[in-house]
Amino acid sequence: MLESIEKKDIRSLDLSALSAFFVAQGDQSFRGKQVYEWLWKKGAHRFEDMTNLSRDTRALLEQHFVINHIRVDAMQKSKDGTIKNAIKLHDGLIVESVLIPTSKRTTACVSSQVGCSLNCTFCATAKLKRMRNLQADEIVDQVVAIDRQSRLYHQ
Repeated sequence: MLESIEKKDIRSLDLSALSAFFVAQGDQSFRGKQVYEWLWKKGAHRFEDMTNLSRDTRALLEQHFVINHIRVDAMQKSKDGTIKNAIKLHDGLIVESVLIPTSKRTTACVSSQVGCSLNCTFCATAKLKRMRNLQADEIVDQVVAIDRQSRLYHQ
């Protein structure tokens, strides 16, 4: 019977771990920096988007890793411009992010946990028991999504 091996999200690796992975595969350590820049500077969502890597290198990444992303599952926009998002994580759990515009500034509230103990009245996440901390990439993806909404709705 074959065991199913769950692939690790590549964005959970830091630059030194990415470089070490490539060295262990018999490649050059600078590949780690190339991949890191694709993930964090260019926002690549797929390995095939990493066009300065060879097909073999992209296939190697595909074999060992995944790139998980969040999805805005539902969005509500109120009369005052506040935007509430229900964010679906790769494991199906839901968190919330909120964009709150005022006359002088815009505030973003992003989830760092599934569930919360702060009990903010405006936040659906507070109604859930705390289940797990979010990974850094899940938090960054929320910031990117809410920044995109801010530019779209509040310029």
